[in-house]
Amino acid sequence: MIADPDQSVAIVTGSSSGIGFETSLTLARNGFYTYATVRKLDEGSKQITDIAKKEDLSLQSIQLDVNNEQSVIDGVNRISEEKGRIDVVVNNAGYALMGALEETSMEEITALFETNFFGAIRVMQAVIPMMRKQRRGKIVNVTSVAGRIALPLNSVYHGTKFALEGLSESIQYELESFGIKIILIEPGGVASNFIKNLKMATARASDPAKSPYRRIENRMLEVFKKIEQNGIRTSEVARVILDAVTSEDPQLRYLVGNDAATIMEARKNMSDREFENMRKKQFGIQIGIDR
Repeated sequence: MIADPDQSVAIVTGSSSGIGFETSLTLARNGFYTYATVRKLDEGSKQITDIAKKEDLSLQSIQLDVNNEQSVIDGVNRISEEKGRIDVVVNNAGYALMGALEETSMEEITALFETNFFGAIRVMQAVIPMMRKQRRGKIVNVTSVAGRIALPLNSVYHGTKFALEGLSESIQYELESFGIKIILIEPGGVASNFIKNLKMATARASDPAKSPYRRIENRMLEVFKKIEQNGIRTSEVARVILDAVTSEDPQLRYLVGNDAATIMEARKNMSDREFENMRKKQFGIQIGIDR
């Protein structure tokens, strides 16, 4: 396939599965030359590459580890040299960590922030100079409704998402005059491999099986299973991302899924105490009572 010098170029991190996988394919199917980046070139990258070849898509799978600054710089420099432009960046790489704060080690906390928060910053710092020079570009940060409201036993994960929300809201003011748009994608429950990929934080627990948080943890795992079973498809999230990046005047925030819209509407119309009591009832747990 001959590259079109006028073809828009997109970078998607965390493309080996889930939202990143679908977003990379959706962008490529809709005219973007897409770099589907992965931490390791393995089976995940082979699958998306095979699909791209079969459908004759303008898509490359390349190695880019958001936890490694040099890897990010090398990946972005390669794309800049090959294409001379970067129009869209989708910061999607990340994972979830569940557990009581008391039982979560600083190593686990630091690792999560390295990927979910600092990883996005590394990518943004690498691409903003080119976008600023071009005087155009769209940066999409995939957060979650979890960046707006919190669930029990997910404090560190929420911390990364709340942080990315705040950072994104701030830098929109810095970058707007250079033609760079910031977009936040906030999905609710997504039917993906969330439970399979969920990491449990128990590094500081002397005996995880006897944790005082065990009953809450078991209940929340059941809640997550139901959320995943009834969640929106990753392709729906990808479609919202496509609509946002192809809009001439995109919104700052896009809630994705009826559950996300419903919970945010409830949050807007309730006091802190009312919302807290509603969530306790919804989860069927009594926070702070388990011993």
